[in-house]
Amino acid sequence: MNSIIKKSLGLALSSILLLSCSDNHHASVPETEVIQKKQLVDFEKKTDKQLVILENASSKIVTDNNNSTLLINLASANHHNSSFTIKPADPWDFSQYKNVALTIDIANPSTSSAHLYIYTHDTSGASQLRSTVVPANSQDTYLIELKVPSLDINTGIRNNPMSWQHDFVQTIWRGGVKQPDVSAIEKVRILISGVLEDKQMQIDNLKVIEPSGFDEQYLTGIVDKFGQNAKQDFERKVNSVEELKSVSEKEQKQLQNQPIAGRSKFNGWANGPKLEATGYFRTEKYQGKWTLVDPQGYLFFSNGIANIRMANTSTITGYDFDTSLIKQRDPTDDTPEDSIGLNRAPDKAIPTRYISSPLRANMFNWLPSYDSEKAASYGYRRSVHSGVLEHGETYSFYRVNLARKYATNKQSELMEHWRDTTIKRMHTWGFTSFGNWVDPSYYQLDRLPYFANGWIIGDFKTVSSGNDYWGAMPDVFDPVFAQRAEATVKQIAQEVQNNPWCVGVFIDNEKSWGSEWGLEAQYGIVINALTKQANESPIKQAFVEKLKQRHADISALNNAWNSQFKNWQALDAPYKVTQITTSMQQDFATLLYDYGEKYFSIVANLLDQHMPNHMYMGPRFAHWAMTPEVRKAAAKYVDVMSYNYYREGIDQPYWDILESLDMPSIIGEFHNGAMDSGLFNPGLIHAEDQADRGKKYQEYMYSVIDNPYFVGAHWFQYIDSPLTGRAYDGENYNVGFVNVADIPYQPLVDAAKEVNENIYTRRFKTQKQ
Repeated sequence: MNSIIKKSLGLALSSILLLSCSDNHHASVPETEVIQKKQLVDFEKKTDKQLVILENASSKIVTDNNNSTLLINLASANHHNSSFTIKPADPWDFSQYKNVALTIDIANPSTSSAHLYIYTHDTSGASQLRSTVVPANSQDTYLIELKVPSLDINTGIRNNPMSWQHDFVQTIWRGGVKQPDVSAIEKVRILISGVLEDKQMQIDNLKVIEPSGFDEQYLTGIVDKFGQNAKQDFERKVNSVEELKSVSEKEQKQLQNQPIAGRSKFNGWANGPKLEATGYFRTEKYQGKWTLVDPQGYLFFSNGIANIRMANTSTITGYDFDTSLIKQRDPTDDTPEDSIGLNRAPDKAIPTRYISSPLRANMFNWLPSYDSEKAASYGYRRSVHSGVLEHGETYSFYRVNLARKYATNKQSELMEHWRDTTIKRMHTWGFTSFGNWVDPSYYQLDRLPYFANGWIIGDFKTVSSGNDYWGAMPDVFDPVFAQRAEATVKQIAQEVQNNPWCVGVFIDNEKSWGSEWGLEAQYGIVINALTKQANESPIKQAFVEKLKQRHADISALNNAWNSQFKNWQALDAPYKVTQITTSMQQDFATLLYDYGEKYFSIVANLLDQHMPNHMYMGPRFAHWAMTPEVRKAAAKYVDVMSYNYYREGIDQPYWDILESLDMPSIIGEFHNGAMDSGLFNPGLIHAEDQADRGKKYQEYMYSVIDNPYFVGAHWFQYIDSPLTGRAYDGENYNVGFVNVADIPYQPLVDAAKEVNENIYTRRFKTQKQ
């Protein structure tokens, strides 16, 4: 495999599309600029195989035409992780290169694409995480950038366009450090996780290369007036307003305004058994499988699309205003962003606009004048989670495209058209409900079941889990937390108005409860709480009281913890955990459970009080931020357990969690995306193209439908992320059912329709049809 030849036409086409980004704009850039390259591993020597460490895998050398490669069989169907690691006897030192990247030849001989995670570790313990997809029946060379100029630039985009011309498959930076220490690269680990079948990979020719010929204009002029990639052609790209309207008119003629055949009023299984009707949604275990039951008593499975709202369709433009002229945000207001007009204080003049980031401003080939009707799609974000700017002007190309195709900028008319089309799409595509985060303006339409949601935010005290990605955790023992939780539930109740079309309520999302990556990560909340001064921390006070109940006296605690507290009062002072003993772990497990129980009991009691007819759907646990103790606490109070699980399907190891709780459960988020959409980032799970997105969608959904514990699954999200990243945090994923021009991805739609037409007959195979 010294010179691997592409065997996948789809891969070749996608590579051409990727390269056209620079070809169309800067023809002077050479085809490939690599100054030097050096072979690191090629498996021609028997000792090279000894450099490969296997996890849940086996390997053998394969020789063909006097070339040797390593064929690796990954037992990925029955393990969360299967991987192979290339580790040299001594760390690689690439410090002699000005710019550094690795390339590796990877072949996939199977009929299914494979999503790979690629970790590059240096000797300090730091690692860079990348991901890519290896298409079915393909061979190619994959690029791992370790040190190039673009990695130094904060663009506010999760993954940037190519900054230099090459023939390799670009891997996507996903996390960790962007530039590890290239003088001490310890190992490269390639991992497969969360898949439904065993995989095979054939690898060869790990090389170090020195890239050159960087395009200084790679971030300039990348967005056209429709919010699309200006430098790349792709299917479904629109070139005129007339084309946009034509596509819309053709689709409108094919949409239907009622559930598909065999469904009840609420999209339950009208042709199936009828159970007790309570007038609201509920759960029941029916013939060994958990299920939802609709208000009329029919079996109901919730398959829907999440995040159907205008929030998150805006991107930071690189312009700003004198923020003293903008209304300050109420810290209890969860509105993601408003228009400039809504935020301008009534007694203030129109703010003066200025460029706050030339880098961002130069990305756009078009932004409208504030005198234009299209200025209605401007907004302002007062703060961001992550990005190149802390605040600034935003623009929604998705909204302006709706205004173009519906020929109106009047907000009420535009939203009415948008809601009507969206609901008709859900019916036509066969979805049974919305997912989370649907715009509340849908709540009283009584046309499709939905889930209400809310965030508990406010000025209560907090505690850290050690991995507070979306923010610190609440001190649930602080009375202010309960007050803010009640305000949240009251607001949701006011929006829902006891409507039977509301399936249930999600509260909060992907909170950092802890993780099972080691004891420090699992018990981070407890460890952090102990570092606080008790008279200033309600959670510390509650934990000290619980420890007093668990230990007869301070000597007993000292024996369990290998500590030297003189008395209980000494524990009130900040305490740093240096070693977690077995007895201490038992205490920590109890304290973490108490923390979870306090949170879930507060929320559940408030929902019982203010929304007694609607189910509590839980906090949408992220699979990377939950622990057994918190799951157990949640199961005591929620009606349905909810998990956001970004994998290729519900793999067998995940069943252990589901079986241990025996609770009705729902997937709050999953998705996949591809690089043939014009966007620079496929999403958290890669597919090779739009057809493969549909295939992977079906595989994931069938793994949910066939699981006796799940009562539904929700795709994230309805609309692609903005090309230049959503304003809040730079996500720029191809994960929508529709693109920025509101044009559906037909291969994905067709795949979903096939699943939705057979949801009930597949899930309840033993029932008459």
